[in-house]
Amino acid sequence: MSDAPLNLPVLAGERVQLREWRTSDIAVVQEASHDPLIPVLTTVPNTAGEPEAFAFIERQHDRLRSHAGYVFAIADHNDRAVGHIGLFFTAGAGTRASVGYWIGPSQRRRGYAVDALVTLTAWAIQLDEIDRVELYVEPWNKGSWRAAERAGYAREGLLRAWERIDGRPRDMYMYAQVTDRARGIPGLAARPPRYPLVN
Repeated sequence: MSDAPLNLPVLAGERVQLREWRTSDIAVVQEASHDPLIPVLTTVPNTAGEPEAFAFIERQHDRLRSHAGYVFAIADHNDRAVGHIGLFFTAGAGTRASVGYWIGPSQRRRGYAVDALVTLTAWAIQLDEIDRVELYVEPWNKGSWRAAERAGYAREGLLRAWERIDGRPRDMYMYAQVTDRARGIPGLAARPPRYPLVN
């Protein structure tokens, strides 16, 4: 494997553009730090300080340098960052990756999450090294799992006590999309139905 950082493309969706994180994007990180869940579930700091926000952005660049995965700022049509989405390689399972995402509280319910997820997944499933893209959502988080379904992900089951969040074990729904290439393998289940994108 090359020591060069992962090459991050710019991906265009209908409502959003996925691009690299910039130091000028600190406002959305600072806003996300006030959300009750984002700092618990992610590496977003729980303080709105500028040094902490800049450190979050630098960590996203480190993930590219370390080959941990592809991380994007979600930007609107004015190129203003409104959230974050990443494709992370599953340790010990080179053909699987997982997706994580968040939208700044003031930018929700505008279709950004679904469009970002559709855009990232359409690109990810074309990568030669990936056969399967997964995401995990707590059952109570209806907005997030509905976004996954609208983006074409199929719910595959409930994982009991899958992850500790804030020190407590939490159940997670597992959602996945499998690449067309992997579906061509004999014995693999047929493609699940896609959910329509609802604006």
